[in-house]
Amino acid sequence: MRALQNKVAVITGAASGIGRAIAERFAAEGAAVVIGDVREPDGAAVVENITAADGNAFFLRTDVTDSAQVRALIAATESRHGRLDVLVAAAGIGGGSATTVDCSEADFDHVIAVNLRGVFLTMKYALSAMQRAGQGAIVSIASVLGLVGLPRTPGYSAAKGGVIQLMRTAAVEYAQHGIRVNCICPGMIDTPMARAAGDLAMQQFATLQPLGRVGTADEVAAAAVFLASDQAAFVTGAAFVIDGGFTAQ
Repeated sequence: MRALQNKVAVITGAASGIGRAIAERFAAEGAAVVIGDVREPDGAAVVENITAADGNAFFLRTDVTDSAQVRALIAATESRHGRLDVLVAAAGIGGGSATTVDCSEADFDHVIAVNLRGVFLTMKYALSAMQRAGQGAIVSIASVLGLVGLPRTPGYSAAKGGVIQLMRTAAVEYAQHGIRVNCICPGMIDTPMARAAGDLAMQQFATLQPLGRVGTADEVAAAAVFLASDQAAFVTGAAFVIDGGFTAQ
């Protein structure tokens, strides 16, 4: 039996990068996948790829900073599938590169809105649906930059640190309801967002990771499958680090 057979999963930010890899891996493992993202053509392409491989997928345009759209995403999932078993909160942006003094208030607010408020909203409304179902699993995508400091990332690092603490809070609050809440903290992963920083930046970061390379989105997706599956039935409140040894130094 496949790891996520008959599970219903909402995945935000699944039009590209880590979110896309998770959506495709979940579908391959038997989950019915509902994709929420602002990028309609890319989201539709992911659905097409999944269905071409005999998977079950549906796309709904969703801005995770808009509570009405997030509520609509969860409601559409319950209407279509009758319940929600898994949420993966993977929607996120990189933000600009600036010191704390030079970071504009607008850029800081935007990164926090997408990377932290967006996770809060999706968790908030998914948790209500999971309470109705009597069980559930949530996996949010944080970052090693929520665990360690890195110059010129004030908004991004603050948001990812917040995601980790939000996960821990919800894990303690909802364990009694049969709901597990965990997060993944990737290091440098080969995604379109990472590539936007340039090849040199990726190469430099690879040298900082003891395994000497950047990770792949599918390696992160494999961890998400485990955390969402019944194999992780005793795992909650965990920040699962996938960073090639970066934070072990």
